[in-house]
Amino acid sequence: MTAKVSNSRARSLPASALSAQDYRLLAEFRYLLAKFLAFSEAAAQDAGLSPRQHQALLAIKGFADGRDVSVGELAERLNIRHHSAVGLADRLVASGYLRRRTDPHDGRRIFLVLTRAGEKKLAALSAIHRDELQRLTPLLKPLLAQLGAAPKRRTQNGAG
Repeated sequence: MTAKVSNSRARSLPASALSAQDYRLLAEFRYLLAKFLAFSEAAAQDAGLSPRQHQALLAIKGFADGRDVSVGELAERLNIRHHSAVGLADRLVASGYLRRRTDPHDGRRIFLVLTRAGEKKLAALSAIHRDELQRLTPLLKPLLAQLGAAPKRRTQNGAG
């Protein structure tokens, strides 16, 4: 899954405005994020799901205000094409973790709903993910606080 960054955002801050500390913080954040993602992928596979299947179950369960999720909304949440979300839903339905429900107000619209088996699988995975995030919190909190702090401006003579 890749997100496209606009050129204007990529050029918003000149590289010279970044300090060695900025680079260290960004590198540490990327490292911790990569560690969490590797943990998440391994946990999903250990539970018999692909990482994308786990992401789909979580996106459906965690959707805004607990409302029903359409295939198009799932595609948006996972940053995948609609037809890829359809295939993903097909596999989760075949595995017994998901079912489709027709919108009672618009028969053309299909909602995705977790089954009891899907709820159970997701609950187990979510518990270990929460535990891992709690383990990482002491590392992430100060890092995020430093990244969120306003950058120091350099003066004309180079003093900051």
